[in-house]
Amino acid sequence: MSHTYPKLHNAMWPGLVGKEEGTDHPPISLDRMLELTANAEVNGQKFEGIDYFLFHPHTDPDASDDELKAIADKIAAKNLKVGSLVAPIWPGTVGDSAMGDDEARGKFVLAVEKACRIAKIFNEHGVREYGVIRIDSAAGVADWTADPEANTKKIAETFRQAAQVARDNGERLAAEGEICWAGMHSWKDMVNLLEAVDMPETVGFQADLAHTYLYLLGYNAPEHALLKEGYSDDEFWAAYKTMTDALRPWTIDFHVAQNDGSVHGTGSHDKTGRHCPADDPNGKLDIVKCAGYWLEGAADRGIKHICWDGCMFPNEMLETQQTWNTILDAMLKVRDAHGWD
Repeated sequence: MSHTYPKLHNAMWPGLVGKEEGTDHPPISLDRMLELTANAEVNGQKFEGIDYFLFHPHTDPDASDDELKAIADKIAAKNLKVGSLVAPIWPGTVGDSAMGDDEARGKFVLAVEKACRIAKIFNEHGVREYGVIRIDSAAGVADWTADPEANTKKIAETFRQAAQVARDNGERLAAEGEICWAGMHSWKDMVNLLEAVDMPETVGFQADLAHTYLYLLGYNAPEHALLKEGYSDDEFWAAYKTMTDALRPWTIDFHVAQNDGSVHGTGSHDKTGRHCPADDPNGKLDIVKCAGYWLEGAADRGIKHICWDGCMFPNEMLETQQTWNTILDAMLKVRDAHGWD
C-alpha cells in the first residue's frame, strides 16, 4: 500500500565519511551526491529529501546567510527537502569530546549552536520542514571504560547543555547509537545515557539498522550481548524485540541500512558497523521487517521522514546510479509496509 509518510531521504555524508583527498576514495561533492539522489527513480517514485552533514567540503559551518541560502536553493532546485542535520561535533571539526574538559565540552555545545543557526536559515527558506539535529559523544569507548559512571554523567551534562540550546531554537537532538561512541556503544549504555540526560522532549535516539544490529552481538560491550554467533531466527527476533522495546520510545530519527555482521571503520569511526548495499547477499537483516520494530508509533514521536545510510561504500559503488535505485526500492518497501498518511 502506498503511503504519504514517512518521506524518503538519502544521506549526503556517504560522500564524505571515510573519504580522503589524494586517495582512490576522495570526497564526493555535494553537487554529485544531489545529482545521484535526484536521478534515482523506481516505478515513478523518487527520493523526497536529503539528510545533511554540516561540514567541509559540503558545507562551511560558518558560511554566511547568503551562502547557506544558495545551498538551500540548490537543494530545492532538485525538488528535494532537507531533513535531519548532522552537527559538526567531533575533534578536528568545530566541536570536541562531550566527555572532555570544560573547553572541549564548550566546543561541543558551540557545534550544536552552529547547527541550530543553519537549521533556522533552512527552515525560514522553506527547504526544511522537519527533522532533528544529530549528535554523538565524539569520544572513544576505551577512554569511557576508565570510569563509566563518571564519564556517562559528564556526557549527559554536555548533552543537556546542548539540548538547552536546541530547545531554545525549536530543535531536537538525536543521539546516534553506534558502537564506536563512548557511552552509546551498547543498547543498555545508550538507554542509561538517555535516562541520565532526562530531557525526552528534546533529546532522543537515532536508530540505524546496521549499527543497532551490532548492539545485539555485544561488540564493544559483550556484557550486554543479546545474541551469540549461530543464533536461530527465533532467538534473533526475541533479542530484537528486547532491544527495540528499550530504545523505540526514545527513537526520533531512523536510518534504513544493511549490515553483514562485520565491523569496519576509519579514523574516529573505528570498529563500527559495516554498512552494506541494500541487496547485499551477505546482509543479516530483513530490512522491511526490522524497520517495523522501530517505526511502530513513529508518527506519535514526531518522525516525518526516514533516511538511508550507507557510509564507507567504495566510490565506484556510490557513483553508480543503480546503487541508488536499489536503495530507493528498499526504502519504498519499508514505507509501503509501515508508513502512514
